[in-house]
Amino acid sequence: MTKLIIQIPCFNEAETLPETVRQLPHTFPGIDIVEYLVLDDGSTDGTADVARRLKIHHVVRHTTNRGLATGFMTALEASLRAGADIIVNTDADNQYRADHIAHLIEPIVAGRADLVVGDRGVTSLDHFSPLKRRLQSLGSWVVGRASGLRTPDATSGFRALTRDAAMRTLVLSDYSYTLETLIQAGTSKLSVEFVPVGVNPQSRPSRLMRSITHYIKNSTVTIVRAYAMYGPLRVFTVLGAALIGLGMIPGFRFLYLFSIGQRVGHVQSLILGAVLLITGFQVLLIGLLADLMAFNRKILEETIYRLRRLEMNGSTTRARPGGDRE
Repeated sequence: MTKLIIQIPCFNEAETLPETVRQLPHTFPGIDIVEYLVLDDGSTDGTADVARRLKIHHVVRHTTNRGLATGFMTALEASLRAGADIIVNTDADNQYRADHIAHLIEPIVAGRADLVVGDRGVTSLDHFSPLKRRLQSLGSWVVGRASGLRTPDATSGFRALTRDAAMRTLVLSDYSYTLETLIQAGTSKLSVEFVPVGVNPQSRPSRLMRSITHYIKNSTVTIVRAYAMYGPLRVFTVLGAALIGLGMIPGFRFLYLFSIGQRVGHVQSLILGAVLLITGFQVLLIGLLADLMAFNRKILEETIYRLRRLEMNGSTTRARPGGDRE
């Protein structure tokens, strides 16, 4: 029997959660059991109590607010422990069309994909400003380059995962899980699909994107960290080659001037070129070391995956419907 769990990470969503849950479907083609899971990330407005009154099957609670990325991972772990074969992640503010969950899980049910992401069509969303549309498009392109995937909507949190893909997911960022998990999925050679989905009218401003500056800063840090973690040799080779190339310019200038008889007063070019060349070669060596460390990381990820599989598949304990975990 195939079990689907729809997980809803929440932070102070007591007002919006009832409508979000009300619109969730109860049946899907190819799915035998459908359950809901709410992760209350340290809410102060009684979100967990609202979830219990709504008869949510699984209620998991953080005693303090730990952020979106940690909340996503906690919900993922809880869904796995509850026996989910397919996990759908959606937002508590009812941003995504609940009736489009069927579109998300169809590639997984058909056996075509390990991870499916809902493509909102960010370049044409009315409630996005022109600047935000361009930033979303640019960010998706950068993530696509880093992951080797076609990523039309990299920041969409509306996604479905197989049990195996969920056990392979490891989020280290404190800001968001959306970008890092795509880069990880691409480097892990998971089958990823994007499907068009609709969105509901915006009910409140985004809590993740407090301002354009805040969004750019945190997203850039997340992408650079993930890029360097999963493709270090490529990153440091490009950087080292750029420094070596820059170092050769003043070096060739000095040699040229020296060859035509201007042998005095150009030591600065020689020093600058030497510094850049030495730094470039050092960066290349750092890249080699980082690449060796990346192999160790892959071994650790595989070990964590195998331990998760043993723990999750061998566990006889299931989350009690309506029960808390802290």
